[in-house]
Amino acid sequence: MRTRTLGATGPAVSTLALGAMSMSGSYGAADRDESIATIHAALDAGINLIDTGDFYGMGHNELLIRDALRTAGRDQVNLSVKFGALRGPDTTWGGIDNRPAAVRNFLGYTLTRLGTDHVDIYRPARLDPAVPVEETIGALSELVQAGYVRHVGLSEVDAATIRRAHAVHPIADLQVEYSVISREPEGEVLDTLRELGIGMTAYGVLSRGLISGHWTATRQWEPGDFRSFSPRFSAENVAHNVSLAESLRPLAESRGATVAQLAIAWVLAQDPGIVPLIGARTRTRLSESLGALNVELTADDLAEIEKAVPRGAARGDRYPASVSTAR
Repeated sequence: MRTRTLGATGPAVSTLALGAMSMSGSYGAADRDESIATIHAALDAGINLIDTGDFYGMGHNELLIRDALRTAGRDQVNLSVKFGALRGPDTTWGGIDNRPAAVRNFLGYTLTRLGTDHVDIYRPARLDPAVPVEETIGALSELVQAGYVRHVGLSEVDAATIRRAHAVHPIADLQVEYSVISREPEGEVLDTLRELGIGMTAYGVLSRGLISGHWTATRQWEPGDFRSFSPRFSAENVAHNVSLAESLRPLAESRGATVAQLAIAWVLAQDPGIVPLIGARTRTRLSESLGALNVELTADDLAEIEKAVPRGAARGDRYPASVSTAR
């Protein structure tokens, strides 16, 4: 496993990271034993960055990771945690709270659930429109000084916000959705990251399975699957979006790769400061994703991918309006 450094101030982490959200019900039921086995397999493969959120499964995801690390060991992994998203007992969204007092409160609960004395990267899940970002980052800076947080990150914010936050405390990385069909960070945001020496952890590199090569337009939903509400998976959009993934299959097969491996390799090829988050919840899908590390794309390959899936080709928004403020 090769490594990449998250920006000028962040940690050196594995080239691929594990996103654990899908292990806590976001995409339907997940098998607990298989989830823990997948975390162990990721660590065995050299992955040393696991991403979670305190609102994934209402704390379930942090508890799952804690249990997995009881036998695997906390010291070999960097834990990245998002906070601030509010949810009710019925799991509905209640907005974002990034007040300094809330930041400290969220972290206290996270440290207890994870069974650790520090978080390696701590970040607000989204910008709180009622709280200046300087106040939130100032609170995080105090937590770094106190030793409870190692690095500060951001998630899904614009270039101006990145600059304001970075002026208060060095930002290690921006977490943002980025894939061959979700290319909004290109341009001002990615240029700002490069200028300021900030890394990127890219989630949704397979667009929640949509461009994995395993999705079909007629797939039936499991109860509780977030994607059943996603515009990109809606009846009027899904067939078109799946066809974009299928347009990549000939090139993938010519390289001895799967569509998923090609899509992950595309993200890796965009910038050496980008670390893709692999949302695998089974060892089978993890193993496939790891194979992307063996796919070297040439300039001609990248041009062919661009021709097959040009920027803006996807149909539908990334999120339904009801959950646009929290991932």
